[in-house]
Amino acid sequence: MESQVRGGTRWKRFAVVMVPSVLATAAVGVGLAQGALAASFSVSGQQFKVTADYLKGEGFAQYGGIDTVYKSADGEGGKKPVPVAISSFDTAEITKMCQSVATKVPLIGKTVYLRLDAGKEKPVTAKNLYIDVAQLDADARFEDIDIGVAVQNKSRGPAVKEGENVMKGGFAQQAREAHLYGVEQTAWATTAGTFTLNGLSMRLGMDADMECY
Repeated sequence: MESQVRGGTRWKRFAVVMVPSVLATAAVGVGLAQGALAASFSVSGQQFKVTADYLKGEGFAQYGGIDTVYKSADGEGGKKPVPVAISSFDTAEITKMCQSVATKVPLIGKTVYLRLDAGKEKPVTAKNLYIDVAQLDADARFEDIDIGVAVQNKSRGPAVKEGENVMKGGFAQQAREAHLYGVEQTAWATTAGTFTLNGLSMRLGMDADMECY
């Protein structure tokens, strides 16, 4: 962590964003295994990659949670709980966003890549944005940040989604603004009240270079 400047805190090359968030998700996993929490949010068995030159978020909060994920892309073998760091924003603007997912297709015996690009000329915009993050690298600056607030007492960012698997008294952090530069992220799920993909381009192919990173 670097020095605070004009109410802002800077981190260079942080990863999801601090260790206490990871500890919080581990504790949620223990509660799930013991039957204390219900796994109610099912997502696919595939992670996807996202890059962005710049993300500006107003009303930021991050806290630990659990997604219920299929064990494989073919849906066989049931589901499993996966700890995630939930990053949420009241509003966000994203410049030069790329999203990619790789799928092994048994019928052709090859991996097919789906890639979306948007926000090159005009930023992607989102409202009430939630990202269930597995891994994140970026340079970051936070304005008016609170570290260690309880999830149920956070006052920034959209409300915790109904049915979301989180510990109400668990670790969270929040900030008036978040600025992320050179984002490389792997995620399980993204949801938003509104998601506007300006200049959207979608492509399918079998070249591994189609992945965002």
